[in-house]
Amino acid sequence: MTVYFIGAGPGAPDLITVRGQRLVERCPVCLYAGSLVPEEIVKAAPADARVMDTAPMHLDAIMREIETAHAEGKDVARVHSGDPSIYGAIAEQMRRLDALGIDYEVVPGVPAFAGAAAKLKAELTLPEIAQTIIVTRTGMKASSMPEHETLEVLGQSRATLAIHLSIRNLDYVRRTLEPYYGADCPVVIAYRATWPDELYIRTTLAGMKDEVRQAKITRTALIMVGPVFGEVEFRDSDLYNPDYSHVLRNRGKKKAAS
Repeated sequence: MTVYFIGAGPGAPDLITVRGQRLVERCPVCLYAGSLVPEEIVKAAPADARVMDTAPMHLDAIMREIETAHAEGKDVARVHSGDPSIYGAIAEQMRRLDALGIDYEVVPGVPAFAGAAAKLKAELTLPEIAQTIIVTRTGMKASSMPEHETLEVLGQSRATLAIHLSIRNLDYVRRTLEPYYGADCPVVIAYRATWPDELYIRTTLAGMKDEVRQAKITRTALIMVGPVFGEVEFRDSDLYNPDYSHVLRNRGKKKAAS
């Protein structure tokens, strides 16, 4: 018996990986985060599968379901949103499974920031503009941030930021990032990225709070900050530059004069 932690992707049901989909289709037990995982994904579970929404459950109750499945020799599809390695709360579950001697595997998924970038047709790393992506959050009710990972520290990088779980903390985000990025730095608010009711607001650090208030967005939104989201001049990458050689391609040769 194995527990499979499966990343369901950011919202669109066809963004789950083939591996994840096949596991959902065959596991006799399916535990999923109902508020964030599309219903179409868990509908693919076997007709006689035990399917449970874990959104209203606490960790002990979830573990009891897994222990029951273990006793019955039934594989479990433990379906999380996005990629389970990012704010997936799987580490605490895996720690308990280790203590119980229960086998598990992790199946990666498309993270929300990648799904949003795809819908925006945006590259998050542009030559000489940004070569680093920081996935982070701000301290709220759930937990505080390590002092070396606050926006006061991370903002100094001027990297592309994907800020999760912080849509109610916009005053702090603006106040902290403006000294490094500037008030007019492009911002995208990605609400329910890739879901049918998705919404993308293109704004700036200075204007984002008012626009979010007008749109009445209070949850399930990602704040993406950086010059890559604006009209910016950048040079071509060296990846396909004919004058740049690498192990798979020789430097382009100039045509001999006739």
